[in-house]
Amino acid sequence: MAMEINKNNIDELLAGELPVVIDFWAEWCGPCRMIAPVVEELAAEYEGKVVIGKCDVEENDEITMKYGVRNIPTIIFIKGGQVVDKQIGACQKGALVEKIEKLL
Repeated sequence: MAMEINKNNIDELLAGELPVVIDFWAEWCGPCRMIAPVVEELAAEYEGKVVIGKCDVEENDEITMKYGVRNIPTIIFIKGGQVVDKQIGACQKGALVEKIEKLL
């Protein structure tokens, strides 16, 4: 299951050994709800290899601003504390798998 990412845990996650994938979303966002099951599947498939989580933009202004998220869904891919890739808008699972595989 994708973990909830917020101001209380983001620094610890970024300092960890594993790459981090963050799905920026909101409850009212249709495309976010469309892609949510895919994010959950990927979280299960890559458990122990990549941290995959969701960040609610309504509750986490600081994180949203830090990463310059203006549209949702936006999924960012972080390795070694640095953003290495970004996906803006809903997409196919294969596109996300390809980006995650590059992190490994």
